[in-house]
Amino acid sequence: MGDFRLDFQDTATAFADKSNSQLKEKYRLFKMLNSPLLNAIGTSAARFALSIGLPVEGLIKATIFEQFCGGETIEECDPTIDELGDSHIGTILDYSVEGKSTEDDFDRTKEEIIRTIKRAKDDPNIPFAVFKVTGIAPLGTLERLSRKKKLDAKSQAKCERIHRRVNDICEYAYSIGQPVFIDAEDSWIQDAIDRLAVEMMERFNREKPIIFNTIQLYRTDRLQYLKDARRQAKTDGYILAVKLVRGAYMEKERERAAEMGYASPIHSNKAKTDADYNAAIEYCLKHIDEIAFVAGTHNEASTRLLAEKLDEKGIPHNHKHVFFSQLYGMGDNLSYVLAKNDYNVSKYVPYGPVSDAVPYLIRRANENSAAAGQVSRELEMIGRELKRRTLN
Repeated sequence: MGDFRLDFQDTATAFADKSNSQLKEKYRLFKMLNSPLLNAIGTSAARFALSIGLPVEGLIKATIFEQFCGGETIEECDPTIDELGDSHIGTILDYSVEGKSTEDDFDRTKEEIIRTIKRAKDDPNIPFAVFKVTGIAPLGTLERLSRKKKLDAKSQAKCERIHRRVNDICEYAYSIGQPVFIDAEDSWIQDAIDRLAVEMMERFNREKPIIFNTIQLYRTDRLQYLKDARRQAKTDGYILAVKLVRGAYMEKERERAAEMGYASPIHSNKAKTDADYNAAIEYCLKHIDEIAFVAGTHNEASTRLLAEKLDEKGIPHNHKHVFFSQLYGMGDNLSYVLAKNDYNVSKYVPYGPVSDAVPYLIRRANENSAAAGQVSRELEMIGRELKRRTLN
């Protein structure tokens, strides 16, 4: 039974809160992102200019930053939170500072993550908070932990500090009843992240879903991981909470596997990834009382599948265990149409100092040019809306 109301081509709904000038600016930016050459020149130029101290931050802030980020501080994100909230779309504040390496930096990032959780408290417009373990932990230690290598005293001390930071964040989230995502990362550090996430879920998800682990379905082993995780949660008496994504590090994963001579952990083609993603959605729905899940996707077919399955099974659109999620600045045709039809929807809204957010923005740009057709689709929809408004 299809849901005839879900018209993901409804550009009037998708861009209802964009003024004509905002829409034109968005079109210009996506046109640039759609050109691999301009994209490559733009991202390497931005990186270079920032590295030698050229004053390009203003330019970056007024263009790509404004499209994909909420601001440089939590307070600067307030208008975006309100604007999305007016369309019944939640905000997930994502402090996107990466690549730090000192213990002081890790502690500062932990405090900022706790501030995002505090900001979300009692605000219906902010359903989730989120953090990356690499924002509060050294990569080398996570890699050693994932390989289950014996730790020397120095690594052991670092490991304890990582554990304390993750625990501080999760304990605070639990104390105010605010759900928080732990993002997925590279496969060679993911095992350590999974173990931390499971430990936190076991402690804090007894009454309701507070801690969410993230499952990347482009990995060949993750559908089975999801099933095993549900059985473990059931045995140990807590609610499994997961965010389902396809995955963002495909090229990097394949290159490293080829370089180091092990089998790539990533599916060999998109169809297999799609099949696992959709199977994961169906599995979560089948166990809706035991699993809270968020479908983090820009894929229209998977989004429609989940929406229609909810109808088919007579599950309310706004069931507290089912959320859809997209990135701020993208997938508006999905987010706004779903919200209009009373589904739970949220957007990831990254924020942070412009220079710190550049790695995130470059990854978005690279991902977008790699994600076959994603930017072309965005561009085509913006073009159609401009035409509808007779602006081009």
